[in-house]
Amino acid sequence: MQKNKQTIGITGGIGSGKSVVAKILISMGYPVYNSDDRAKDLINSNPELIAKIKSEFGNDIYTDLGLERKKMAAIVFNDPNKLAVLNSLVHPAVGKDFESWKNSQTTKFVFKEAAILFETGIYKDLDAVILVTAPISIRIDRVQKRDNASKEEIENRMKNQWSDEEKIKLSDYVIDNSGNQLIIPQVTQVIESLGS
Repeated sequence: MQKNKQTIGITGGIGSGKSVVAKILISMGYPVYNSDDRAKDLINSNPELIAKIKSEFGNDIYTDLGLERKKMAAIVFNDPNKLAVLNSLVHPAVGKDFESWKNSQTTKFVFKEAAILFETGIYKDLDAVILVTAPISIRIDRVQKRDNASKEEIENRMKNQWSDEEKIKLSDYVIDNSGNQLIIPQVTQVIESLGS
């Protein structure tokens, strides 16, 4: 196992195309940890986390099938304080999970995909950050098709994320996913730059 393993963040607003970049990296042989997917798993499988969420949001936030995601979304996306509480419970659990995953990897680079790397301060622990950008109108259109969500629901979720302008200032690399540039050459360029 390599000690000098670099952790690279992949982030971007909802609908920007983070997962497209992640899939390209995986196809190139790089391990990518999807923080959002792991958070969803841990919310339903980690007994300690489940207990904490129930104690904050009530036992009826869970059914036999797991977390009532729509009910939780309705609570947290309309109340920044409730969102902060949920994040303060979930992020440490994901952080622990990521560390054990990272230690099991054998590549020089590992990638951590997360929607809110900057908002949570996680970016400070990373060696570099790749930001995936796209115009808001394109992002809303993508999410409407993907999640069958209303424009208002998507805009509410966007309000809880920083703007691209704020994120660009803190990012090491920016990948344009507006459709004006091919993605694979941009990803390849980032990898070459990281390796040098």
